[in-house]
Amino acid sequence: MTILDKIIVNKRREVAQSKANITVRDLERFPAFGRETLSLRQRLLADDSTGIIAEFKRKSPSKGIINDKVRVTDVTRGYAEAGAAGLSVLTDEDFFFGTSDDLRQARSVNPTTPILRKEFIVDEYQLWEAKAWGADVVLLIAACLAPDEVARLAHRAHDLSLEVLLEVHDEEELIRSLTPYVDLVGVNNRNLKTFTVGVDVSLELAGQIPAEFVKVSESGLGEATTIQRLHGVGYRGFLIGESFMKTPRPAEALAQLVEALRIGNVQEA
Repeated sequence: MTILDKIIVNKRREVAQSKANITVRDLERFPAFGRETLSLRQRLLADDSTGIIAEFKRKSPSKGIINDKVRVTDVTRGYAEAGAAGLSVLTDEDFFFGTSDDLRQARSVNPTTPILRKEFIVDEYQLWEAKAWGADVVLLIAACLAPDEVARLAHRAHDLSLEVLLEVHDEEELIRSLTPYVDLVGVNNRNLKTFTVGVDVSLELAGQIPAEFVKVSESGLGEATTIQRLHGVGYRGFLIGESFMKTPRPAEALAQLVEALRIGNVQEA
């Protein structure tokens, strides 16, 4: 059984318990459920956008503890101030040390920045959770969902005014999983079965993602030259977490990258 398989088995058990504790009707009463959601798609396409989706992540199955010494409010607020176009917050507890409170706290201090709920979504119930906790975007991972599940979950997310980031790892996942209800297509440079990383997959798939979807490259990023190369083949979003979080001051690491990108753009001009 792969790490991904273990995560999904655990997630289905976790969701069943959550359903027993808090109903959909209860989630609809959460204060954040009625807020107007923000568009990550529009932020990434803006002329002045850095394109960076900065992630708060304490731990990963492959690397273990990355940084559990910082507060989600400090880091995400710092990210936004440093120029992040959007934020990504892990909510899986068992494998990533994330919690629902992380998302809610990030929302409380970042009222005008789009937030992605980074999670292994396997059930519609999790969409209601995302909305109730203050997310604007949800992640659907093709590697753990059948095509009809992607379509159904994406459609339901749009019903809740949530945008959808579809994550793929190869051409086969891309072809079988695309649906009109997807807003952004993310190419994960990390193989979720082996957890090896390489940006070549983003470069290879760039031309195969239809133009109506905003292209996002995920994982293994951190160098300005890599981001500029990916931007050159059509990517407008760059989801980065580990390279920031492994430093004592993640927001400062983001600010340095933004400055490197600015300098690079000036030199190109």
